[in-house]
Order: sequence, then structure tokens, then C-alpha cells
Amino acid sequence: MTMKGSGRSTSWREINRWDGGISWLAHPEEAMQRVSHALVSDGDVWLVDPIDIDGLDDALAEHGTVRGIVLLLDRHKRDAEALARRYEVPVYVPEWMDDVRSDLTAPVEPIRRSLADSGYDLHKLVDNPVWKEGFLYDEDSKTLVVAEAVGTSSYMRTSDERLGVHPALRLKPPKALGRYSPERILVGHGEGVMEGAAEALADALAGSRKRTPRLYAKTAREFLF
Repeated sequence: MTMKGSGRSTSWREINRWDGGISWLAHPEEAMQRVSHALVSDGDVWLVDPIDIDGLDDALAEHGTVRGIVLLLDRHKRDAEALARRYEVPVYVPEWMDDVRSDLTAPVEPIRRSLADSGYDLHKLVDNPVWKEGFLYDEDSKTLVVAEAVGTSSYMRTSDERLGVHPALRLKPPKALGRYSPERILVGHGEGVMEGAAEALADALAGSRKRTPRLYAKTAREFLF
């Protein structure tokens, strides 16, 4: 598996577009399929776990003005600081991610419940010494944004899954997501689930444990051969 560090990507492609924003895949050659999102609300643009790309300013201009950078996972600092400085906006971080906030040198705003007036609410998903993750949900548009706990990249899914639970969470899947019936799911790794999202999420959570051996075997084959 190869993965470049943070820094502007000259190779990228748009992978999701809907009424409320766009998503892009930077460094498409990477196996991890790192995806960033621009959430749009009344002319405000919120960049979620972003990786910088050539032409980003032009790609965002049609949607409005960047209002803030949002981090949902402690490991997803990516290009947050550089973009915050470029757009002269704060980095919004869940208030319970103290270590992340203290590591950032750009201006930081803690998110408590709502992401300003974006329409998205923040919820805690994973909180332990090695993994801190939150997710966003917009009740009006039924849009769920998850950084890492679920995804669609190959290493997260068995062959019969449209959405899969992260390998490290398979035996203890993130049941908090099961309270929602989204119309679309945006993930930090892989293309979003833009149709039949609620069914794909329910299937991912219900089958997480029993499909674990198959996923591990598939991953082993991909890395060994």
C-alpha cells in the first residue's frame, strides 16, 4: 500500500456531487482512497477532512465561500491547517478532541453540538486512547458524513458489501450509526453511497462480525499477492 503525505495533489477526481456539495478523491493511485468533502449550506462551504488539490479554489467557487475546515478524526489533519490559512477560516474540531486542538497552530473553534449554522449536527462515534472520531448528520437532507468507521474502499468491504465497517472495528461495530436512516453516506475512504444508503448501512452493521473472517482473508490475499 502506498500513501503520500499531506500536500497538494495534482492527480484527483470528483467522485460525489449532490445538491449539498461535492467530494473529491486525491491521489487516486493510493489503495486507501482518501476522500474529502465540501458541504454547502446557503452559500457557505465547509471542507471536511480535506486534502488540497490543484484547482480546488475553482472547484469550490461555484458553491460559495469557504466558512471553515472540519476535522472528524484525530488522524485526519491532512491539509487542514494549510487550507485554514489560505481561506482565513478556523479549523472546527470536536470539543472532546483535546489533543487534536492542541496540535494545531491554525485558529481552532470547538464543535459542541451543531456545526455553526450549516444544518449539520456533530455526534461522538469512537472515543478511546488510540481512536477519536465524530460524525455529522443533517436531518433535513438525510446526509451522514463518516470519516473512518465505515467506508467503501476495497480494504473495508467484502465482495457482497456496498459499505463496510473498518477492519479494526469489525468485532465491535459502531452501533450509534444504526439510529439513522440516511439518504446518502459520505465516507473518508471511497466513493459515497448515494442510493439505498440506509439499507447499505443496516447491512454493514448487521453483518460486520460474521463477515470478519472473509474480510481479513481477502485483505491478506491482496497484500500478499
